[in-house]
Amino acid sequence: MNFAAQFFYSRGIRNHDPRERFEEEEEYDPFWQRDERRGRKLDAPAHYDHHCFKDGPIRNGVIGQRPPSINPERLKDFGEEDSFNGGVKTWEMKIVSHNEELLRDSASRPDRISLAAYNKYIRFEDISAAAFKIQCGVQKTPCMYSRLSKQYGMDLYLKKEFLQYTGSVKERGALYLLTSLQQEQQRKGVIVASDNNFSMAVAYHASEHRIPVFVIMSTSTSPARVKVCRDYGAMVISYGTSARDAQLHARRLAQENGYLYLEEEDNAVYLSGLGTMGMEVYEQVPKLDAVIFPAGAHCGLLAGSAVALKHLNPSISVIGVESEGFPVLQQSLNIGQPGEDRSQSIQPFYRDVSGPCFASNSLQLTEKFVDKVVSVREEDILVSMLRLLEVERATVDAEGAIGLAAVLAGKLPELKGKRVAVAVCSGNLELPLMRQCIDRALTIDNRVCKFSILVSSSLGDVSKLLEILAREEARVLDIKQEHAYITSDLFTSEVTCIVETRDKIHTAQLRNILTDRYPLMTWMER
Repeated sequence: MNFAAQFFYSRGIRNHDPRERFEEEEEYDPFWQRDERRGRKLDAPAHYDHHCFKDGPIRNGVIGQRPPSINPERLKDFGEEDSFNGGVKTWEMKIVSHNEELLRDSASRPDRISLAAYNKYIRFEDISAAAFKIQCGVQKTPCMYSRLSKQYGMDLYLKKEFLQYTGSVKERGALYLLTSLQQEQQRKGVIVASDNNFSMAVAYHASEHRIPVFVIMSTSTSPARVKVCRDYGAMVISYGTSARDAQLHARRLAQENGYLYLEEEDNAVYLSGLGTMGMEVYEQVPKLDAVIFPAGAHCGLLAGSAVALKHLNPSISVIGVESEGFPVLQQSLNIGQPGEDRSQSIQPFYRDVSGPCFASNSLQLTEKFVDKVVSVREEDILVSMLRLLEVERATVDAEGAIGLAAVLAGKLPELKGKRVAVAVCSGNLELPLMRQCIDRALTIDNRVCKFSILVSSSLGDVSKLLEILAREEARVLDIKQEHAYITSDLFTSEVTCIVETRDKIHTAQLRNILTDRYPLMTWMER
């Protein structure tokens, strides 16, 4: 009798789908759970609906219980307060007690994850393992022949990493970093303190894998960046007036709550993930002669990809490009150690091409595998952004355009006639900054001109000037006529025009025609 009962009971257990109960409940929220769900046992395995084009969904081991990210029991010890700091509303989260077991200091836990343990000299096998593990979570972006090739005398192939979901190559390293964590740490969560591409990549992929993620940003961060991270699923907290304040607050929260504080480091896991881009370039472009990467202080992409490329073909030239205003990598290579941290004074335009230099691991890899590091001016980066927008229909930021800027500026004459791949690895540019960059680039490229002409106040003189501009096919962007502050005779006025031309040749022609017609014309040099 007992045997029969056990038999039918076991059959019922096997036929029961543990996901049915979860599917009848409301949609799971990784951060907030309703009160009525507090006492339920989380004995049903989490149901992941990841779609993969090849080998199925990404999994980091066997998923057992659904991780209760931040339930009400944990949130009851958080105090919330609203304050106004310089007209910006900040939301500061403070720990006021430690009576929960999950909130105790994780430093005493033996299973605490330390990224320092991963600081080792990476090998090609590490990059291959990373490529296999993240193949379903990131896009295999195209590496396409560029129409700019004929203009610059080489076969240019653009690796369009800005087409990743978060618009950056940093997804590769961030995803491999997150999937390499132990399940206990994934259950506790991670925390980052930056407003760059790395924080957005962590926010997106942590949310996709149901890992609680916090992003601490300073109050000076643009609202667009804050909104993007929240849309990706992260809990964003505005704290402090500088990046340094946000980092200190994030480290304090990580220590008190057991979160893992993540930042761009030169540990082998992160570098291996970034190095997968080098493998893809080698697969996509046959008979490759050189590959150009952004360098700067965060040279993880350059170092990791160089390891992969040199292993596959040692004859491929690996070249890094950084800004002349922040030549941190070249300075670090010259002195043999990480250079000075200037990340606290940088502008948003240089957000991902400057900052503190990686530690000795990246420097050693760069010194061993990178053939050349060059620097370019800000003007070259802006013109490169303009060329990519006009020719390739690609809206990129400074990190995405800096590789092509070295070609445009003529810094790599040895690549003439060769097959070259350029990493266009980031496209996260806020709209106001994009407008400013494009306007400035048009001026640098001599396609927006400004000049002043003294004309008579009689009727028809301004009309004649406009007729000349229309005949020469110059587009008038702005025109202003001034009377009061002219020091010449009473019946003379000054007309200031801003016009747009096709190119430098067109600008030179227009200037010669206006000089012949108006000898006293003043041409505003940039």
